[in-house]
Amino acid sequence: MLEVLKISRLYKIFNENSPPVLGGIDLEIPKNQFLCLLGGSGCGKTTLLRILAGLTKPEAGVIEINGKRVDRPGGDRSMVFQNYGLLPWRTVLGNVELGLEVRHVAKKTRREIARQYIARVGLTGFEGHFPHQISGGMQQRVALARAFCKEPSVLLMDEPFAAVDAQTREMLQEELLRTWTDMKTTVVFVTHSIDEAIYLGDRVIVMGAKPGRVVADVMTDLPRPRPEDVKSSRRFTELQTILRDALRVDRPQAA
Repeated sequence: MLEVLKISRLYKIFNENSPPVLGGIDLEIPKNQFLCLLGGSGCGKTTLLRILAGLTKPEAGVIEINGKRVDRPGGDRSMVFQNYGLLPWRTVLGNVELGLEVRHVAKKTRREIARQYIARVGLTGFEGHFPHQISGGMQQRVALARAFCKEPSVLLMDEPFAAVDAQTREMLQEELLRTWTDMKTTVVFVTHSIDEAIYLGDRVIVMGAKPGRVVADVMTDLPRPRPEDVKSSRRFTELQTILRDALRVDRPQAA
């Protein structure tokens, strides 16, 4: 199986008097896999994602994409942040086409591509709106369109739906899966939610803290596209139990 993303012996520490944030992470993520990173606060999920994006430097370890070592931001990766990361002075269209503009894609071409992805996330008609004129859910759709617009090899997502209400979250999950199904890029998705990890992921990595490390590696084995009743299936319930048990690793033991 072709490996698009390989992480070897990744180690990160911010404070010499504290345990490592990441204590030697080894992962091999096949091309086009949707991988979810699940864990509590402080286990290093976001730090790992930022290292993969090239925004944070590790003390040790190697990251390779298609056999090429990477240690800085690049056009082969896009990142979607929890706080949307939209530029308030740019319109929806201006925000979506930003990555293509940075890559010096001709104005007519980048606008055509941006409009295609705006349509994919259901925002046709809002191209001229500014971020403050649309809802939080719509802003996150803009962030999704901007990330997919670059057609990255690896899409990195840091709890992108955590700030929206439950109904909007489900809608955004479905839109993400539809777009990902069309593009089949590799996704690394950070979440605190067991149900979200199971519903979205082909594979769930459970991380423990002090130091940040992999404590479980679970394949979901659920059909794609996801059936409407998937959350009530026996396998979904089994996965909830498996992941809940794995997350108990770092909980204090009762006296």
